[in-house]
Amino acid sequence: MRSHPTSLWRQFDFLLFAITIILTIFGVLMIRSATLDAIDPDLIARVPNQIRYGLISLVVMFALAALDYRLLGGIHEWLYVIMVGLLIAVLLFGTTGDGGITQGWLNLGIPIQPAEIAKVLIIVTLGRFLADNFERIDRWGTIFRSIVHLGVPAALIVAQPDLGMTIVFGVMWFVMVWGAGLPIKRILQAVAIVLVVLPLAAPVVWSQMEQYQRDRVLSFIFEDSDPDAAYNIRQARISIGSGGLLGEGYAQGSQNTGRFLRVRHTDFIFAVIAEEFGFVGCVVIMILLGVVILRILRGARLAVDPLGSLICYGVAAFIFFQTFVSIGMNLGLMPVTGLTLPFISSGGTSLLSTLAGVGLAQSVIMRRARV
Repeated sequence: MRSHPTSLWRQFDFLLFAITIILTIFGVLMIRSATLDAIDPDLIARVPNQIRYGLISLVVMFALAALDYRLLGGIHEWLYVIMVGLLIAVLLFGTTGDGGITQGWLNLGIPIQPAEIAKVLIIVTLGRFLADNFERIDRWGTIFRSIVHLGVPAALIVAQPDLGMTIVFGVMWFVMVWGAGLPIKRILQAVAIVLVVLPLAAPVVWSQMEQYQRDRVLSFIFEDSDPDAAYNIRQARISIGSGGLLGEGYAQGSQNTGRFLRVRHTDFIFAVIAEEFGFVGCVVIMILLGVVILRILRGARLAVDPLGSLICYGVAAFIFFQTFVSIGMNLGLMPVTGLTLPFISSGGTSLLSTLAGVGLAQSVIMRRARV
């Protein structure tokens, strides 16, 4: 017997939804602050674009929440084909964004980042694969096939090149195979293999990296090796330090208004938050992001089947990891990767993928009771 739609919506996680809305609106406000005195037409358009994508993303979130996630699991082969097709298309016909080198944008009437869409689709397709192999998860054959499943889109993303998103895929794989019941012993063995292979592969990986990626790594390890590459990290630290306990006030940050901090609407938006709202403001934002992650993990615990649980683990993994890396690179604790701060950084497809992920988690949460 199926549940009536009204009873399904009664199980909608309104706390998760409320925090999602708060963070999304806050993100628009911070992008406005970061681009307030902009003269570049692209920067001027950032706020209306973020609002437009935000509204589209909300529609997608509600649509995915209303749709039974098991139906998506039922068409996982088609979703995988679409994902790989988009990633191939961006290599053939894609463009760069923000004056960068990564060929990661595809114009389909509106510019989209296929890697961001793939991030959501891989959660469903890998989740379905792991759910189908739930009883054989500890076999090396299953582990290898799961790596190949994720490795195909990951390799296409590396080719753009976008190493940051590739690492996100790797983190999601680790979390999802753990959520599928892969014993810690097997995970440690897999990590050991990676640690053995990594030094051997490092020269090859280094030779294939773009120069700007090498500069980012070198400036992180040896800050004085390339003052220009390390410039933003230094300015971000100054911004964070100048914020103090309570900050300098919205749109009043001296580093922000003085335009000392570059790409402050994307990679370094956390530094703008710290400068304008101080330590207290940063803690509040981190708590809100933490609650989002915990509510999604709660969905994993309440899920009625392995697929639902794995979807929630995958969504929680990418939101946590991107938050961790984004804040870490603003503090100078991690190299600059270009990963966005979920809900807040400027980026239409990034916001779309994040809210789509929340929508998938809501779909699982709403169907947590057997009907």
